[in-house]
Amino acid sequence: MSGTSLDGVDCALCHVDADGVKLLKLWSCNFPRPLQRRLQLAVRGQATSWELAQLHHDLGRFYATAAQRDPAARHAQLIGLHGQTIFHHPHPTRPATLQLGEPAYLAESLCVPVISNFRVADLAAGGQGAPLATLFHQVVFARRGTHVCVNNLGGISNVTSLDWRRGNSPRVLAFDTGPANVLLDLAMRHFTDARKSCDRDGELAALGLVHHDVLDSWLKHPYFQKAPPKSTGRELFGERFLKPVLAKLEALGLDPADLLATLTLLTSRSIALNYQLHLPAPPDCAVLCGGGAANPTLCAAIRRELLFLNPRVEVSRSDELGWPTQSIEAAAFALLAWRRWHGLPGNLPATTGARRPVLCGQITAIG
Repeated sequence: MSGTSLDGVDCALCHVDADGVKLLKLWSCNFPRPLQRRLQLAVRGQATSWELAQLHHDLGRFYATAAQRDPAARHAQLIGLHGQTIFHHPHPTRPATLQLGEPAYLAESLCVPVISNFRVADLAAGGQGAPLATLFHQVVFARRGTHVCVNNLGGISNVTSLDWRRGNSPRVLAFDTGPANVLLDLAMRHFTDARKSCDRDGELAALGLVHHDVLDSWLKHPYFQKAPPKSTGRELFGERFLKPVLAKLEALGLDPADLLATLTLLTSRSIALNYQLHLPAPPDCAVLCGGGAANPTLCAAIRRELLFLNPRVEVSRSDELGWPTQSIEAAAFALLAWRRWHGLPGNLPATTGARRPVLCGQITAIG
């Protein structure tokens, strides 16, 4: 799994059966800087068709190399490859999504079938093509008698609400809430001339002062008010969002720490705003996962905002529940690959907006 942060790939070896998912091994590989720069150009729409085709194959070869960096990979019998999203636009009449990374290289190198291109079947059935980790969240984190929210903090923040306070199964709602790390990472690269890709542990943000007038204007963005099903990406909360922000804040004399502090609060407050506007009730428990869950400054800000919604809310990281923060998305696509191989739907129409359940993923089989 490689997400909107464009930092690398997370590999999870899982045992999957009808009873659930068990994590056996987890490892990660960072993108080489030249490959990362090419991906950054691609997501900004600054790559030619030739460059995109070459990148698709180079990335596929990188995935094959990354998968084999741990000997555990030789035990794999099936692979789920999400690929790298470079465009995601769930337009109501002309939707499109594109994930790069040719799966044939993984199938050839590990001699097992690969399931990839998970989002397009849901998109074709009228859905958003996202979120797709919802089934995994339900299998692993739902608790009878409790309203649990699983919030993944990748480049984009997405929440799965598992409201099991009544009934024989949880009421499930899932959608993207807006930015998580993407704007923070872009700002850090800007201020350091790309020498640093992120604000490690939120250390610089913790030193800054929030510019509340700017924050209030950001929170008026129509995406936050939009009702689910909904999904977003760098097309809304990426370079185009940040460029005028940088110009405005530099004109106001805010230093980098102030901007990062303000962006951190944008993430945490937009999460809480989405919960307030679009969930059936405030959560009893919130589970934070993804790369942003390793940022204590961001996690503390989210905890403070959720306490305003429910003073008794329990906020924890997924690793406290036996699932390392970087394992969730990778393990989710292992589950989706297993379901596709066994002819089972992978989407939940109530959360993606699709007309019907569909088989998610396309099979690349070995010869």
